[in-house]
Amino acid sequence: MSRQPSQAVWLPKPMSPESPTTTAHLTRTIIDYADTRTVIAKEAIYNTQGTKILDQGASIHAGLYDRLMAHQLSRPLEDALTVEGMVDGAAIRKGIEVAMGFEPFYARLATRPQQVDRLLGILESIPLPEAVALQLTIARDKRPSLYDHALRSAWIMAWIMAWLSDDPLRPQFDIGMAAAAGLLHDLGMLHLNPVLMDHKIQLTRELRRELYSHPIVSTLLVERHHVYPQEVVRAVMEHHEYLNGSGYPRGLRGRQISPMGQQLALTDLVVAMISGHDDGGELRLSVLLRMNMHRYARPLINRILGVLDPAQDPRSESVLPLAAPVDVLQQVHRVLQDWPPPFAHSPDITPARREGMAVVSELINELLRNLAEAGLTPAQLEQLGNPTEDPMLMKELSLLAREAVWQLRALARQARQRWAADQHSSHPGELQAWLDSADALSQRINGTSEGQEPVYTRATH
Repeated sequence: MSRQPSQAVWLPKPMSPESPTTTAHLTRTIIDYADTRTVIAKEAIYNTQGTKILDQGASIHAGLYDRLMAHQLSRPLEDALTVEGMVDGAAIRKGIEVAMGFEPFYARLATRPQQVDRLLGILESIPLPEAVALQLTIARDKRPSLYDHALRSAWIMAWIMAWLSDDPLRPQFDIGMAAAAGLLHDLGMLHLNPVLMDHKIQLTRELRRELYSHPIVSTLLVERHHVYPQEVVRAVMEHHEYLNGSGYPRGLRGRQISPMGQQLALTDLVVAMISGHDDGGELRLSVLLRMNMHRYARPLINRILGVLDPAQDPRSESVLPLAAPVDVLQQVHRVLQDWPPPFAHSPDITPARREGMAVVSELINELLRNLAEAGLTPAQLEQLGNPTEDPMLMKELSLLAREAVWQLRALARQARQRWAADQHSSHPGELQAWLDSADALSQRINGTSEGQEPVYTRATH
């Protein structure tokens, strides 16, 4: 029986690069960029009726926004523009070398000078169509927040993808294409609302729709240039798909996700945790990997875990421990074991709700298995003795507890969505009691209630 993740239940129709909204965002960004840099039309710009909108060689300026938006262009605007000093292979290599200099984890991925030089050489040769280079350049120069999140991270995504793909028997071209997938996976973010780069904002339904559309937008942008093989295009589409089917935009499971797509999804998590947080760093990543064995390929997880060294990462010191993380983990376990309530097997519920509750049951069992594998069952926790005597252990247990509570809260949200109560109905008493227990624990640990999203988890969930 085919089952879809929660996103498949409520995710609105995704956006494309050609939609008026995404076109407006990119056009506005280009216009604003032209205030500080000279942007030239390298060819004449026409609308779909063949009317010339702008001459070849003309400069882009603020007064052109309404004029450009009043027409449906015959070709994407970024294909017709150029600017001096665009991002190229040398810039990519330099960005990676800088990142390796200030982040020991990235430097530990490849320690032999010959390997480092070979991989950097492969990355430097990644093909960059001029329209792609233009967008990367705008991201670098115009939107510092986007550069920090998407462009600098893209350099590192390319580096990690090359490292994960490095094999003596693998052609250099294949390694380069894996790196290209890492470099371009978030290209679509430049076409979306720039407020999405602010992780502190509360996502509305419309903003969530845009965010969940970015793999599709990125895929169309990569594919339209006919430079990259379909393996790269597919991986870009899949970079938020997870092995257990909880990802988006298509809710793929297991082998439905390509090997490169699996690598890209894991790499996205690695960069988010190492480069996206001032606290935790390698310790936070270690915790998330062990708590998400159901999402990512275990051989890949084991490779990353083999490089991590949280004890040597100064960011571990900034993790604030909970007062009683063992108690929190035990409470999570109790709430999980309280499921399923008796109503889940009642013949009175609709087939859709019965199937939805079965999916939630499956995910709950999955989380219970993850807790057991991570040594976090009540019996296993009792064997720890008094963890307060080990500061690093307390920090690790605190991160594990927060992640477990986050996943419990996500399960509660799944249960709500799959039951789909409306103004004329409500949740059965047993289900409501379980939801109340999950919400109460989430409120206690994260200070959030249903509908709110902890800032620290946005990048990974």
